Amino acid sequence: MGFGTAETIHVLAEVLKIAFADRAAASGDPDFIKVPVARLISKGYADERRRAIDPKRAQPWGAGVQPLESAHTTHTTAADAFGNVVATTQTINNLFGAKFLIPGLGTVPNNYMNLYDPRPGHALSLAPGKRVTTSMSPMMALRRGRLVYALGLPGGKRIFPSAMQALLNLIDHGMSLQEAVEAPRVWTEGNALEVELAVPDGVRAKLTALGHRVLAVPTVAGGMNAIEFHENGSLTGAACWRADGTPIGLAGGLARAGVRFGLA
Repeated sequence: MGFGTAETIHVLAEVLKIAFADRAAASGDPDFIKVPVARLISKGYADERRRAIDPKRAQPWGAGVQPLESAHTTHTTAADAFGNVVATTQTINNLFGAKFLIPGLGTVPNNYMNLYDPRPGHALSLAPGKRVTTSMSPMMALRRGRLVYALGLPGGKRIFPSAMQALLNLIDHGMSLQEAVEAPRVWTEGNALEVELAVPDGVRAKLTALGHRVLAVPTVAGGMNAIEFHENGSLTGAACWRADGTPIGLAGGLARAGVRFGLA
């Protein structure tokens, strides 16, 4: 269908609506609820949901699994010459997090408890010692067992759809790493379809004709940074325009083991 076409964005939007419907119904702390992981990640379930997508019309989506009884996030991707790789996303959630400092540490805890469902009997209902679902999704992609990409970004519920789109850009659309992290993004969880301003007016018009309620926005999620690992051992870094991140390469260390240089 090609990158950035109305047809591609339409399918992406339907896929995101499916994912968020399932997420709301059955994602939570597996110590407290039985998350149907095997079904959610199975090829059969993917085929079932894919067949239900109408390529000519947007539609509302419910969960395909049985329901069970922010701007303040930072992502870093790093790798070294020894093969160690880290993709990490840290957040305090809303502005100033829980709005107090831990005495003696100066650390602000997050306020992710506001993501719990106040109603009892649901996947994200409050319970002592329970972990809450988050959207932070640092990712690594392997090809035939070899690490090829590591990436991540901030952006609340828009994080994992944006990371998915970057992988689509790299794998399906054949983009370079820099193109993949900078390319226009879209997002929806079932209401308005957010599309970045770089998506052409003609594409937006076609999406509207397909039944989407299109909302043009400056950005979807935050600044992504990524590393590509080449077969010859070299690395390529990339960071997008949506934040102040930048790719850097650092070298140094001892000239030879045990050698030190200093003033006489």
